[in-house]
Parts: sequence; C-alpha cells; structure tokens
Amino acid sequence: MTQMTVNNQKVSLDTPADTPLLWAIREKLNLTGTKFGCGIAQCGACTVHLDGAPVRSCSVPVSAVSGRKITTIEGLMKTRTGKALEAAWNQVQTPQCGYCQSGQLMAAADLLNKAKKTLSREDILSAMSGHICRCGTYNQIAQAVALAQKTLKGGQA
Repeated sequence: MTQMTVNNQKVSLDTPADTPLLWAIREKLNLTGTKFGCGIAQCGACTVHLDGAPVRSCSVPVSAVSGRKITTIEGLMKTRTGKALEAAWNQVQTPQCGYCQSGQLMAAADLLNKAKKTLSREDILSAMSGHICRCGTYNQIAQAVALAQKTLKGGQA
C-alpha cells in the first residue's frame, strides 16, 4: 500500500510498486488531466509536481512517491498561479489540440513560482524547451506565460 498526498488529499493506493505514477493518477485516482504522451519522459505531457518540483510521471514508479506530495493539473488549477495561467492561456488562445497543455501548464507554473525577475521571451522558451507541443504553439505559450507573470505581479491581464 502506497500512501501519498495528491492535490492536498491523503490517498492510499494498492498498486504494484513499479506502476508508473501516471497510471496510478489516471487509473486509480481518476485524475485524467495528466496525459500520456511518449512513455519515456521525453515529451512532458505527463508532468506533475512532486514535492513542488516538476517530474515526468510516466517514469516515476509509485514506490518512489510514498509519503510525498503530488500536485496534478487539477490541483494546480485551484491555485493563484494556475488561475493566472489558465486566464492567460485563454486570452492568448494558446490551446490547439490541448494534449500537451497540462504538462505545459505544470512547467509554466514551476517557472513562474521560481522566477526572481521578469522573464524574457528567451527565458520562457528556454525553460519550456523540454515540453513538446505537436501543434507548435510555442509563441502563444511564451506569450501566455509572460502575461500570467504580469498578472501575478499585479499588472493588467
């Protein structure tokens, strides 16, 4: 039995120790916002936060998360940062197919939460470079992250 906290809720899962966290989240907890993309931790669609740091949940076994705190896209969207990102994503019309969006948003939230200065376009693109968008909305993603940062700092959205 693996015990962890997911989106501020304590949960216990009875799954094999080598089950990828992605499948535990999707299949056992019915939190389907986190997506399966490649299965080899290369595309970023399955990104979640583990103790506040982004990880590719397709490559993290459930045994590695016992007693730890996981935040999925569903949990992120309840936070101030998540709401600012969602509003910016919509304003800029970032989503196309939407498949990579949860991973993109999780990475963007991490970036914004760590930013000590106003991020340049290059800062954003560099930080988000490990996340693949099959629709190629990288310009909109960078614009939305910048807009969300401005909103979080008290600027107009």
